[in-house]
Amino acid sequence: MKRYYCLTALAVMLVLPAYSWDWASTPTSSTTHSVQLRVGADFNKKWDNGLALHFGEDLRFDLGGTGTDINPASGDTTVSAVAANLNKSYTTLSLSYKNPRFKYLKADVGYMLKIMGNKDWADVNKWMRHRIFFSLTGSYRYEQWSFSLRERFLTEIRMGDIDLHTATGYYEHNRADWYLRSKVEVAYHAVSKPLKPYIWLELVNTLNANPLQQKYANNDPTQKGHQYIRRVRTSVGVVWRLTQRSSLDFYYRFDYGYDREVTVKAKSQDLFLNEETSFQHAIGIAYNFGW
Repeated sequence: MKRYYCLTALAVMLVLPAYSWDWASTPTSSTTHSVQLRVGADFNKKWDNGLALHFGEDLRFDLGGTGTDINPASGDTTVSAVAANLNKSYTTLSLSYKNPRFKYLKADVGYMLKIMGNKDWADVNKWMRHRIFFSLTGSYRYEQWSFSLRERFLTEIRMGDIDLHTATGYYEHNRADWYLRSKVEVAYHAVSKPLKPYIWLELVNTLNANPLQQKYANNDPTQKGHQYIRRVRTSVGVVWRLTQRSSLDFYYRFDYGYDREVTVKAKSQDLFLNEETSFQHAIGIAYNFGW
């Protein structure tokens, strides 16, 4: 038995170094600063048994910004402008349930169609993504204050071909990426005015980051890799109740993003890595209607 464990350990030591990432060039990094305008609409239908149906549309437009590309090997820095265009579109359909006896807890499941702007519109696989999510939200009300915590499990499914890096046996992207989104919110319900100011913070954690995307010491997978925080979002806003059924949501949102974008050239099998960091400021307005 002791001999078996020794042989197994030796095999692992011999095989793992073969999977060291051989980048075609020194990994590069890029940083973008952008300003967005967001316009949305949400419609909700509630029933007495605790079920609610939600349909929403969210359009996001880049108003401009700057991008910086850095090559650590040469030290070259390139600054470019971020053009104004449609950034993304999200169409959401979901069903939620809140037991009348346990109003502090809500569960919901839904589907989201994500359309990527500024892509090759001739190829649907390049601009379309599919999302499926399930979430639990716990809330507590104390006088005019309300507190909530939402945990959402989300998968985003890519379409089209994904190139394989044959030397390691890994694809450049997952077919389906899984994330955990944790959001905490505090809101104040004004007594004499139809206003509800709020603030929230959300963390987006990867759950199955592609092995090629995981961060290893010296890009060597014999070192310990790990998942990482992909987004940090915070928002402050106010909901203005127009009628008993409708309201407007005005908000400012800051979004910090970090991603490790891997590209595999199918023919040459060259492997490229770019660490992408983004700082995004957004001003938005959303219309809400419920009955």
